[in-house]
Amino acid sequence: MIGVDRVLGVLVALPPALVLALVFLLPALEASTFLGLFVPGEIAVLVGGVVAHSGRLPLWAVIAAAVAGAVLGDQAGYLVGRRYGRRLLARTPRRFVRSGELRRALDLVRHRGAVAVLIGRWAAALRALVPGIAGLSGMPRATFTVANVAGGVLWSVTVAVLGFLAGASYRLLERRLGLGGEAVLAVLVVLVTVRLWRHRRATRRTAPPRRG
Repeated sequence: MIGVDRVLGVLVALPPALVLALVFLLPALEASTFLGLFVPGEIAVLVGGVVAHSGRLPLWAVIAAAVAGAVLGDQAGYLVGRRYGRRLLARTPRRFVRSGELRRALDLVRHRGAVAVLIGRWAAALRALVPGIAGLSGMPRATFTVANVAGGVLWSVTVAVLGFLAGASYRLLERRLGLGGEAVLAVLVVLVTVRLWRHRRATRRTAPPRRG
């Protein structure tokens, strides 16, 4: 994936309105264009939470943008999968086929149904693949939509609030330890990277085991 530290560094330096636009766009493009296979959408939402703590954006606006992007993007991914699913699966980047991510997503939808939409929300590769596979599998649109909205709201609120709380931690460090802006950003990069790694590790534990 693109370096998390580079993406975070760019996002934090952007004007608040542009950060809010990316909070919508990155989650929206994850499943609809498979961007999530390369850039996880939670990066923009976490940074949006940090920016909200600084007072440059209201937290509710960050959450609303993230929910809208996540739900609309996955809904588009479902419709794309329903119409072009097999053709798109054949073009999945080889490294995700070799790593087993594609097989995990297929097994997750096959065994868990709508629950897969909720579980898949918490790992970037699954978040990009599960909506399209749900459409390909013939999951009813109403069933997918309910799971998509519920998962999108829960994910958006959780990630945005984590970013907001992280922003509070960095401000405290900056005041007490006299850290400069670059040092605070370095702490942000480390903490966000650890959170992303933990989310993916937890998802691997809950996903069905791969068949040999």
